[in-house]
Amino acid sequence: MATKAKAKDSNELIFGIKPYKATKTEKYMSPKQTRHFQSILNAWRDSLINELTRTVHHIQDETENHADPTDRASQETDFTLELRSRDRERKLLKKIDSSLAKLDKGDYGYCESCGEEIGLQRLEARPTADLCIDCKSLAEIREKKIQT
Repeated sequence: MATKAKAKDSNELIFGIKPYKATKTEKYMSPKQTRHFQSILNAWRDSLINELTRTVHHIQDETENHADPTDRASQETDFTLELRSRDRERKLLKKIDSSLAKLDKGDYGYCESCGEEIGLQRLEARPTADLCIDCKSLAEIREKKIQT
């Protein structure tokens, strides 16, 4: 399964990339920051694509027609779980592609709801974030109220 992007401390790598350290005078989403997040998103995307490709080859190579129904059912269950996981990753690829498109347009890093800066730390923790922490918190509160 692909690794999730998390930045627990300032030394932890994000898909092999060091966390960004902005200077005090640096403008938000400067070209250097944009390249940094583009690198993270592309590395994450490549990782997911490699995993999807590996799964396809694994299923093709490992498919056997077991005589024992229990073995056959076990293999089918394993394949189903793996495919379900890859389907989630396929949806994540769409989010990554959307984030890369926002980077190209200059819209990346800004909340879709209020237009404020999402923040570098939040983007490093969740590179596909499209809401600032305040708007995301409000959305989750509304969602909980709807569910109850």
